[in-house]
Amino acid sequence: MTKSQLISLLNDMTLDEKIGQLVQVNGNFFLEEENVQTGPISRLGINEDMIYKVGSIINTVGAKNVITVQDKYLEKSRLKIPLMFMADIINGYKTVFPIPLAQGCSWNTEVVKRCAQIAMKEASVAGVNVNFYPMVDVVRDARWGRVMESTGGEDTYLNEIYSKVLVNAIQGNDISKEGNCVACIKHFAAYGAVESGREYNKVDMSERELRQYYLSPYKSGIEEKAKMIMTSFNIVDGIPATINKWLLREILRGEYGFDGIVISDYSAIQETISHGVSQDKKDAALRAINAGVDIDMLTNVYSNFLKELVKEDVLTISLIDEAVYRILKLKNELKLFENPYGNANAEKEKKILLNKENLEEARKLTRETFVLLKNEKNILPIKENQKIALIGPYADNFAITGEWSMFSERENIVTIKQALEERIGKEKILYAKGSNMLTTREMNYILKSEGKPLLKNGEELKTKKKYLNEAMTVAKNADIIVLAVGEHYKQSGEGNARVSIRLPKLQINLINVLKTLNKPIIMILFNGRPLVLEEVENKIDAILDVWFPGTEGARAIWDILFGNESPSGKLNMCFPEHEGQIPIYYNQYNTGRPNINNLRFESRYQDASIYPKYPFGFGLSYSKFEYKDLKLSSTILHKGKYDKITVSVTVKNCGKFDAKEIVQLYIQDLFGNVVRPIKELKGFKKVLIKANEKKKVEFEITEEMLKFWNKDLEYVSEKGTFKVYVGCNSKECLEDKFELI
Repeated sequence: MTKSQLISLLNDMTLDEKIGQLVQVNGNFFLEEENVQTGPISRLGINEDMIYKVGSIINTVGAKNVITVQDKYLEKSRLKIPLMFMADIINGYKTVFPIPLAQGCSWNTEVVKRCAQIAMKEASVAGVNVNFYPMVDVVRDARWGRVMESTGGEDTYLNEIYSKVLVNAIQGNDISKEGNCVACIKHFAAYGAVESGREYNKVDMSERELRQYYLSPYKSGIEEKAKMIMTSFNIVDGIPATINKWLLREILRGEYGFDGIVISDYSAIQETISHGVSQDKKDAALRAINAGVDIDMLTNVYSNFLKELVKEDVLTISLIDEAVYRILKLKNELKLFENPYGNANAEKEKKILLNKENLEEARKLTRETFVLLKNEKNILPIKENQKIALIGPYADNFAITGEWSMFSERENIVTIKQALEERIGKEKILYAKGSNMLTTREMNYILKSEGKPLLKNGEELKTKKKYLNEAMTVAKNADIIVLAVGEHYKQSGEGNARVSIRLPKLQINLINVLKTLNKPIIMILFNGRPLVLEEVENKIDAILDVWFPGTEGARAIWDILFGNESPSGKLNMCFPEHEGQIPIYYNQYNTGRPNINNLRFESRYQDASIYPKYPFGFGLSYSKFEYKDLKLSSTILHKGKYDKITVSVTVKNCGKFDAKEIVQLYIQDLFGNVVRPIKELKGFKKVLIKANEKKKVEFEITEEMLKFWNKDLEYVSEKGTFKVYVGCNSKECLEDKFELI
């Protein structure tokens, strides 16, 4: 359609039809066999007439379902405006990739890009038009369950880079083409800074802090032409983000020039009543539409109250028209008026979903996301002639895809045990479960939160003894123990904040028992967040963090453990020594009394270090890398003259393995008109260096990299002295200085 045709269509719409476009429901209204009046409608409180005017559907996928819903809808729709189908394709559709936090640990934009492209290739033929991804929230508190969704983790710069990459990977050059979808950036804004790491909690910070660290990743994706933004559940400066006019009108639409669709998160408009800002649903509707929210996700706030507000002359119809036009425009860009089914194609689903090419690439990409945290006496890689005891609740477990992999199927996932059997044969494996994942009490926390029946305590002690005895038997007969342990997948993700981010008690007990055998133990760690490993770290010889690695995760694990490839991932969130350190992050500020000598009147803890166990950017390899000869092409950078300094360093692979190293560039502004961080990531390069080879790695420093938000909220650079750090992680670096004049 042309612009004039879209405007003509808008003018032909009744007020009810316009409001309908601003409402999102799920596909149950059209797919459930039960009477729609007593089923979905009664649950959501939307009348049947409005159902056939809504504009979009959430999390109904599969070509057959999408076509069925679209047909039923259009049959009763007066103007035949097609539905948009939106879904959460976070780390894959049917072929599941590592969780986003793990993908970010690859420090490889091509890995992140390919995971998203393959996911979109599958999702588009399944009828998905819009993907609720990427999540670009900066996260510094590992207690928050949704850290698993963040590719950039605790760092602003990483989040900026991945935001651009993911928007491009999801949308491509034409959102209507097969293999592409609309990217929806979330959660605007600063949801990763929720107080205490508790889901849906408040966010409270200065505007300067908000601009310096939290807003720019969203802006980065908007600059890449992302077409949708999702609001966050939290408050910003005392006002819920979903009705925050300053945030959505002044910053997002005014300052950033965003002209796409703003959608609420699940029931977020209605929840402003619970926040104590909106008085009722009618008030919430008025506040949200005034703030610029175009789509109300899964409530009846817009559907039931916008018309009343217009009739009362409290709301101008021009605001509704503005929102509706944006929706019609996006549907037009998706070419849904010409083909309401989009790229949904049941025959292509059979050829594309989980095909050989996708699975092979998933295995290859997954290998780069693992982080080797420990490798005492080079126990890894495993030698082929060693007898292996494979033990642990994740050793033969299909639940390795993470909380957000809602469209994957168990039968398509290979367990670690099955992958090992493929590799060395069943007869060479000594397997024991070792323990349950969680105690009955721990499991009941999860079941209760989901409204499911609770477990009874009956057999727990007997089962515990049985599993431990089996584990000890197989371990005694092995040369080496491979222990597959970690969080339950339901312990991370939305709504899964934790006070204690440690391994479950049964698994700690299993490690303690196995340690008495004095045999080498390799831990394969499954987790959706950084963990505190205080009780077990010194009892383990090697730790390979594989996060939740997806469909081909098990095969990728054995590729790394047997040395087919050296691990190359590095942390995008540090691992604290203790929960009491949280929030903890590398780019903190100095205080007036920095912790230097660990004396009483310094900024420190009495009973723990102020530093993480494993710092940001940390990750081991099967090789050792030596950094030498840090050089700056100049020690002077001229302000306002498009000048640059070239930074070079020589990195030597001193080991026996060809391996990839992530070389990291950090800068510190030593003196500013506001306090500046002790260092900030400003560049990285992942380079393959062959055994005994040297490589010169170069970075460029420009004035733009030195800018920050000053005390007057101006984004500027200041003349002065800067430190340059180049190294293998945020802690271990070579350093030099230069002046901006």
